[in-house]
Amino acid sequence: MATKQPSALKDTQNEPDHRKIAIDRVGVKSLRYPIQVRDRASGALQNTVGTFTLTVDLPHHFKGTHMSRFIEVLNAHGPIFQVSNIDAVLARLLDRLDSEEAHIVLEFPFFLEKSAPVSGAKGLIDYGVRFEAGAKRKGDFDFIITVTVPVTTLCPCSKAISKYGAHNQRGQVSFAVRFLKHIWIEDLIRLVEKCASSELYSVLKRPDEKYVTERAFENPVFVEDLVRAVASRAQGHPEITWFRVEAENFESIHNHNAYAMVEGRGGAAP
Repeated sequence: MATKQPSALKDTQNEPDHRKIAIDRVGVKSLRYPIQVRDRASGALQNTVGTFTLTVDLPHHFKGTHMSRFIEVLNAHGPIFQVSNIDAVLARLLDRLDSEEAHIVLEFPFFLEKSAPVSGAKGLIDYGVRFEAGAKRKGDFDFIITVTVPVTTLCPCSKAISKYGAHNQRGQVSFAVRFLKHIWIEDLIRLVEKCASSELYSVLKRPDEKYVTERAFENPVFVEDLVRAVASRAQGHPEITWFRVEAENFESIHNHNAYAMVEGRGGAAP
């Protein structure tokens, strides 16, 4: 007896939409996937987990996009994604979803081993990294790297008016850049850390604590000082074309945070 062939399934996404409203970005969000990032010091690949947002534009005459295709494109690059594949994934999204623009947002924790300043005790510390990449069918490409760096800041005003010390707190700097050539995540992190009252460590012995607190006391900075210092270095960087730096102090004697932001051109800008 002949096997009955299944009838064709209805493709609702390809049906026309008569509202004539194009959608700028549509796709999948909060997709977790294993990725690999290359370390500058060793050249080895660091394994971590990325959270992806994959989107394309949708012309006004289509009712919907094909969500499964985003996952298929990502899976096509293997069980572990390497960040060097971003341009290839964008190109495949444009082709697979027949779109004019494609975008990827990738966020992941990046780990560095740091030695304490006096004892040399080693420990891992994590930094937030965000890649934003976009491509158009006509050839335009945009790429922004953002690093989120925890730091220590000590208040210059508190130091100036207090008899016994000064209040300090942990802060967070978000540093986003566009660039001409490859730029290392570690270099961006280090640029920010040099501008703070002190950088952070995961392991500190008592001699290290003494060193860190005294260093912060000798190098007080407001959030204004912090963003200006990072901006000054970005303005002179030979590979950075654009930057945005934001600093937020989690105040230790206030029930609010202090915030500052600077956006500008880097040393490589025309």
